[in-house]
Amino acid sequence: MSGLIKLAMRFLNNEDGATAIEYAIIAGMLSIVIVAAVTGVGSSVNTTFTSVQSAVK
Repeated sequence: MSGLIKLAMRFLNNEDGATAIEYAIIAGMLSIVIVAAVTGVGSSVNTTFTSVQSAVK
């Protein structure tokens, strides 16, 4: 029975998976920021092209 307790304690003290989860959360946040930035720039570029198109007509 003590072997099972040692195994359970070793499992609970293992932090290898926590690092992978932290990196996944950081990558998710970065992707959200990138999408927001690209959307903002795309909207600005679209407005610029629309005004140029109107000026050319």
